[in-house]
Amino acid sequence: MKNYTITVNGTVYDVTVEEGGAGSAPVRAVAPKAAPKAAPAAAPAPAKAAAPAGGGSIEVTASVPGKVFKVEAKVGQSMNAGDTIVVLEAMKMEIPVVAPEAGTVASIDVAVGDAVESGDILATMN
Repeated sequence: MKNYTITVNGTVYDVTVEEGGAGSAPVRAVAPKAAPKAAPAAAPAPAKAAAPAGGGSIEVTASVPGKVFKVEAKVGQSMNAGDTIVVLEAMKMEIPVVAPEAGTVASIDVAVGDAVESGDILATMN
């Protein structure tokens, strides 16, 4: 017999499984235990500054939460509207974040591997 503790929809069960020979495995569930208390919520991250020092006037923001997969542009690089600046990975998809208008990249505010939320500033342009 093997004992397991299983949680289903927040209810904790102690389960005993009897090992059988011919592929049978009767299961006996014992009365539910009190669910353990949830860990306290983490403190919210501090808000990011509106515009980084030396940043440009045009903000390029994340449209979805995800992870920075690739940084395509460099500071000082001239961009046309629609050129890819950063590529985000969200739900196993690569999502390009493009320049909203023509200009020069003033700052890149993220690095590959950074987690970002929707609306976070990824870069600025002039």
